[in-house]
Amino acid sequence: MNLLRNALLASVAFAATAGTTSAIAAEKLVVVTSFPKTLTTPFEQKFEEMYPDVDVEVVNKSTSSSVKYIQETASSNTSDIFWASAPDAFEVLKSDNLLQQSGVSNENIPPDVAGYPMNDPDGFYNGFAAAGYGIMYNERYLDAKGLEPAMQWVDLAAPEYHGHVGMSAPSRSGTTHLTVEAVLQGDGWEDGWAKWKFIAGNFATVTERSFGVPDGVNSGQFGLGIVIDFFGLASKASGFPVDFVYPETTAIVPANVGVIANAPNPDTAKDFIAFLLSVEGQELLYRPEIRRLPVNIDAYANAPENFPNPFNGTIKASVNFDVEKSGARYNVVNSLFDVMITYRMDDLREAVRAVQLAEEKLGDGSNAEAQALIDEARALIAEMPIDEATSMDPDFNAIFKTKRKKAEDVVEGRQAEVEQDWDAQIVANYAKAKELANKAASML
Repeated sequence: MNLLRNALLASVAFAATAGTTSAIAAEKLVVVTSFPKTLTTPFEQKFEEMYPDVDVEVVNKSTSSSVKYIQETASSNTSDIFWASAPDAFEVLKSDNLLQQSGVSNENIPPDVAGYPMNDPDGFYNGFAAAGYGIMYNERYLDAKGLEPAMQWVDLAAPEYHGHVGMSAPSRSGTTHLTVEAVLQGDGWEDGWAKWKFIAGNFATVTERSFGVPDGVNSGQFGLGIVIDFFGLASKASGFPVDFVYPETTAIVPANVGVIANAPNPDTAKDFIAFLLSVEGQELLYRPEIRRLPVNIDAYANAPENFPNPFNGTIKASVNFDVEKSGARYNVVNSLFDVMITYRMDDLREAVRAVQLAEEKLGDGSNAEAQALIDEARALIAEMPIDEATSMDPDFNAIFKTKRKKAEDVVEGRQAEVEQDWDAQIVANYAKAKELANKAASML
């Protein structure tokens, strides 16, 4: 009996100890992020090595889906950290009172990068890496096609790049949205959209996710891609025959991290942010599969050779990005891009190509009538359904509640009516532009 009693007591003691150990090991830090596993895994592993009683659980979603997820689960939140590139996504969560102040800082991190504030001035999120937007290109592809690399955004609208350019839609990628906004803010609403439309006229494809662009350039599916810098830098460091260039009309902005309101483990979340900002954490950004720009100045002491440094003037960024403007019209810009470009890709390509061929036939000639037709065609392609003032109207922005993933997705209510009106105007404009350009070409 004593032996049986002792065995039972020992098993109970073991179960209690195991339960305690399990409870400690089971403490979870839930991180909602749009970053790929190639980025998150090294940070996850290193943090768990430093804090063996913490299990980091990564919930991977696109930026917009992450925001929606945090909004929808707010009443019974189980997530601790939001970690993503797009600062306007953090502004949305901040305005919804879905972030809390972390109180984390690091004296070796400058207050701004290329004129853009590094951290939220109210302390609701921190910049942990910097990024710019530009053009990635496949050197072998361009050599085979007899093409030179495009150095500026406007170069991508040149006729020789027709069918050689790839990009994702801003409605599907927060980083692509920032790229679109950088050009709109740098060139102005009308000129910026005109530039995007004539660049898009050269698209080979609009990819479903942002990583589809570097994949397409790496594989030679198309020769040039519009990407955030780390895609190009990581591909180059991984041995692909590619390179990356920052156009002058670009912005350098921080990727961010913040503690979600009512986080189950706020102290551990703050430890995670402090780790990200430390030199040890920042140097993980140099890994070939990551290649992001550190924000901690001390981390550049061990930077790879010729690595871009946003703090020493090697990157010329002319756009002082206005995150409040970007956030205020976020859904409007995404809907405009989809209606005018993503879902009317064939119509736009045909109209732009017709203009390109007419201009090629015109050459340096002086046919005023043909030139007038071409000018009218260009104006029709560039024409916008709304002006910039409307894009900033809060009531108008409130209309756009549904994010479509494809053209046939159902949109209801006032948003559907507005997008249908836009679509009718765009279809008519592109068709008329193609007709006028073809008429001009027939005269030459």
